[in-house]
Amino acid sequence: MGGQKFAVLLCADDSEYVKKIYGGYYGVFVRMLKEEGETWDVFRVAKGEFPADDEIGEYEGFVITGSCNDAHGNDLWIRELLILLKKLDAMKKKVLGICFGHQILGRAVGGKIGRASSGWDIGITKVHLNPSQIFASLKMPSSLSIIECHRDEVWELPPKAEVLAWSNQTGVEMFRYGDHIMGIQGHPEYTKDILLHLIDRLSNKHLIEESLAEGAKIKLDTSEPDKEAWKKLCTNFLKGRL
Repeated sequence: MGGQKFAVLLCADDSEYVKKIYGGYYGVFVRMLKEEGETWDVFRVAKGEFPADDEIGEYEGFVITGSCNDAHGNDLWIRELLILLKKLDAMKKKVLGICFGHQILGRAVGGKIGRASSGWDIGITKVHLNPSQIFASLKMPSSLSIIECHRDEVWELPPKAEVLAWSNQTGVEMFRYGDHIMGIQGHPEYTKDILLHLIDRLSNKHLIEESLAEGAKIKLDTSEPDKEAWKKLCTNFLKGRL
């Protein structure tokens, strides 16, 4: 199995903190997903850096990160990313989308995405898993906690897509399209300290109210994300073991 190649499609600007501690968001994903013998590359798609058409075939799978941009926006790089995702879908490449990545995948397969009517979801959220073969094969519990930080969501998906999980705040926490595309609204790759620094960044930029920031920090003290379960799920999906 050795020698497989994977790529992170980086849609975010790395914060100084994440760069210093983790080697950027790319480093955070590699830490969660990389197994022995694999090569992991990064394409900074938000800066217009995309794999060439003849390179795509070399990769077993791709991971799309979170972003401060709106997945329902029409920036040039977002339009280019949608074109790439349609190619990856046609080639049946494994694609795992996280947060913004989950939303842009929803858009790419013909779903509707936009602002969440319930506003920001920041903190640790319990998501409920719908009965699915993929959870049964991994012996997953009926719910898992995950770190969340989003104000957009997938509103609806085409009939071919399977909604895998929901929460009290978000109807589509996770979905699968065919055997090769999976989106997760939360951040399985985040640690609590990454989220704490992100809350401060959002608060300092006045993107979230002070009260929301404080409330989210208090909630973080009382619960833990199910990091190992999410790691198992993401790794097994990406490597074609589900």
